Amino acid sequence: MKHLIIALTAGFALTMPAFAQSGSDNAAASANVDAQGYEEIIWEDLMPEGEEERVRQMYAEQLQEMMRTGGNIVEGSAMDTAVQIGTYNVDQTLNGLSVKLPGYTVPFDFSPNAEITEFLLVPYYGACLHAPPPPPNQTIYVKTTTPIRITDLAQAVWVRGTLQTETQETELAGAAYTLVLDDLEDYY
Repeated sequence: MKHLIIALTAGFALTMPAFAQSGSDNAAASANVDAQGYEEIIWEDLMPEGEEERVRQMYAEQLQEMMRTGGNIVEGSAMDTAVQIGTYNVDQTLNGLSVKLPGYTVPFDFSPNAEITEFLLVPYYGACLHAPPPPPNQTIYVKTTTPIRITDLAQAVWVRGTLQTETQETELAGAAYTLVLDDLEDYY
C-alpha cells in the first residue's frame, strides 16, 4: 500500500495510507470519468492551493508545543484529546461535482446491524476513532436517504455521489465537504 507522508519537523512525520493516484494534479483537470459519469478524485484534490503547507505548519506548531511541555501528556489535559488540526478551506470548483472517491467509513451509530443514513468518510483507517481526525478538508460528511449497513470499518470503500462544499460539525470531527451518496461498494 502506498503512503502519503506529511513531514512535521525534523525527525517526525505523519504517515497515512494513500489510495491509488488518479494521475491528475487536480479534479478539475482530470478526465478520469467512469461509465456512470462520476469523476474519480483523490484526497489531495480536496485541498486548495497551498493547503498542504498550512496543515504541515499547524502540525509542526502542535509538535513544538508538545516538546515545550517535555513531551509528556497529562491525562485529562488539553493535550490528552484527539485534536483535529487543519482548516475548512475547500476547492470551490468541486461544489456540485459527481465524484467517485475511496476511503474509510466512520459511522455515528455502532450498534449491531445498525442501518445508517450518515457517516464520515476519511482517507485512512482508524481516523476519528483510534487516531486524531484528519483535517476538516480531508473529512467528508456523507448522507443518504437509503439506509446502508456498514459491517467492516477496516474495509475501504468507494463512494459515488454529489460533492458539496457544505461544512458539518459532528461529535467525532468537523467536515469541510458533504457528499450526497448515490452508492457505496468495497474498494479492491
